[in-house]
Amino acid sequence: MRRFLNSDPRQFVPMRRFAILIALAAMTSACTPGMDDLRAYVADVKSRPGPPLDPLPVMQQFETFEYAAHGMRDPFSNPREERSTATSGPRPDPDRRRELLEGVPLDSLDMVGTLGTGAAMVALILDPERVVHRVKVGNYMGQNEGRIVAIAVDRVDLIELVPDGAGGWMERRASVALEEQQ
Repeated sequence: MRRFLNSDPRQFVPMRRFAILIALAAMTSACTPGMDDLRAYVADVKSRPGPPLDPLPVMQQFETFEYAAHGMRDPFSNPREERSTATSGPRPDPDRRRELLEGVPLDSLDMVGTLGTGAAMVALILDPERVVHRVKVGNYMGQNEGRIVAIAVDRVDLIELVPDGAGGWMERRASVALEEQQ
């Protein structure tokens, strides 16, 4: 005992911690017997049969209908399948060399003037980058294969090729008007 009394009190700190740890382990082991009741209750609930399921709804039978209009197209068929593969009608030329103004939408182009008279008239077109281009009848501009067909003092008339929605092409008139100066 004398040995313990003369020794440093810091030696007893680890022994106190060990004693507290043993006491806590003993207290928590007393809580485990209550788990048996819980396990029995869960097993009982799982063993009960489930509630009956509602019966599946009865599917209503619909009367079939045969579309048999005389000489008319079936509105539910694909028009591309019915369309003949004739090559008549306007088509874009895939071999034609593209011109500079064909990459620009028509609504972003402005006509700023003309040069010359009669058949030799040339239109001056301003692009979005503020560069002026000279175009004449037969040139192309716009993103829809727009071919210039006429140049007037106040406008440039074009014919564009646009898809018709059925795999073909149709012509559409368009124009670029002279920009009014303020």
